[in-house]
Amino acid sequence: MGPVNWIAVAVAGLAGALLLHLIEARKGGTRRLACLALVMLVASAMLGHALARIGSERLALKPALYFMQSGGLAAAFVAPALLVNGVKLVRALYWVVAYLAMGWVFWFMGEAMLHYT
Repeated sequence: MGPVNWIAVAVAGLAGALLLHLIEARKGGTRRLACLALVMLVASAMLGHALARIGSERLALKPALYFMQSGGLAAAFVAPALLVNGVKLVRALYWVVAYLAMGWVFWFMGEAMLHYT
């Protein structure tokens, strides 16, 4: 297992929370954003751990794994949990998009680390 990229965890979690906050355009202000940030930081930490288990060598060979992990997690667990609880399909898909954005951040920061270290 490789090391967890904690900087990418923080950036990905905050990016996912901000994206959800912006695309849902709901009232709630900073309190809602803070709650989303906390939830997405926990999810991002779990995603970062999963990607570290895969390893940077394999991720460099198969970058699609970033999106398979993040999108798969959202599509298999997060969206169905939201749908079971009565959330509309469009809102559940927002979460899939936010998780894919987190995967993009991990990919981008992983590539940057490989090329600039």
